[in-house]
Amino acid sequence: MKKKILFTGGGSAGHVTVNLALIPRFLKDDWDIHYIGSENGIERQLIEPVKGVTYHHVATGKLRRYFDWNNFKDPFKVIKGVGEAFSIIKREKPSVIFSKGGFVSVPVVIAGKMNGVPVIIHESDLTPGLANKVAIPFASKVCTTFPETVNHLPESKAEYIGAVVRDELKNGKRSTGLSFAGFTGTKPVMLIMGGSLGAKRINEAVRNQLDELLQTFDILHLTGKGQVDENLQMQGYKQFEYVTDELPHLLAMSDLIVSRAGSNSIFEFLALKKPMLLIPLSRAASRGDQILNAQSFQKSGYANVLLEEDLSEASFLKSVRETFENRSTYIKAMEQDNAGDQANKIETLIKNKAKK
Repeated sequence: MKKKILFTGGGSAGHVTVNLALIPRFLKDDWDIHYIGSENGIERQLIEPVKGVTYHHVATGKLRRYFDWNNFKDPFKVIKGVGEAFSIIKREKPSVIFSKGGFVSVPVVIAGKMNGVPVIIHESDLTPGLANKVAIPFASKVCTTFPETVNHLPESKAEYIGAVVRDELKNGKRSTGLSFAGFTGTKPVMLIMGGSLGAKRINEAVRNQLDELLQTFDILHLTGKGQVDENLQMQGYKQFEYVTDELPHLLAMSDLIVSRAGSNSIFEFLALKKPMLLIPLSRAASRGDQILNAQSFQKSGYANVLLEEDLSEASFLKSVRETFENRSTYIKAMEQDNAGDQANKIETLIKNKAKK
């Protein structure tokens, strides 16, 4: 009888990428794979096309740190989601549950504990997010990306693993990326990434300085959903809302990356030794986790950081130039990173934790 694993996580691409890195390993070993996400979240778009994975959806509420009338009704959605997840887990009887986080994972982790199934959580950021804070008491083990994170977790559950990077990202071809973008390769390429949901402030800073930037770079701009500006049609500037299969090739062709500071993304850039300018989400728009991520990378010499509070047309242009001029310094620092095969480590941990 096949062993069975249930994955969960969603709300943004960052809460799915580690799952996407691990799923092929379990498919290769002939595990029966199930995934619980939301009905309309990005996780469904990313997971359903993966052959060999059965997708289930449950109700989910959003956990907020600010006042919103939805805060009064969303707990009932979470309770409903726990009931739905409980039924799915009871029926499917997985040997283990792996959670990447996000709001949709909370009812799944709770329901897993109620069913007596071992639950492993992966925390990408330097400090745990709200969803994982709620879920951690119900977990058997919490894997961390940053070594500092174990200081914020129960000692008996915490285990530093490191970043899990998708194998396919390491197989990108520069020539394929240039062909996809329509670039000649005569200029260095700058890749702008605001995450799957986009980054309006970064998009505006780029567009306001396009004439200046295009003198030096060809620019591939991943704008986020609904943020492509169809009026901007310029030689050397290409926009897409979001890419999937093409991403390894776009990363391979990039000489400089401007990005938010989501943990999964920046560790992928580190693995590929890509000089990066990080513009983390401000504390006004987040709990400050991206700022901590960015500061950790800056301290290690991997990245230049521009805080969103300091973002202006002039500061953006200055920071881009500084990062590109010092790119060899960043690459040298990244080459000192001794990361091993974290995907193999976490795969082994999951298999060892699986209920016999």
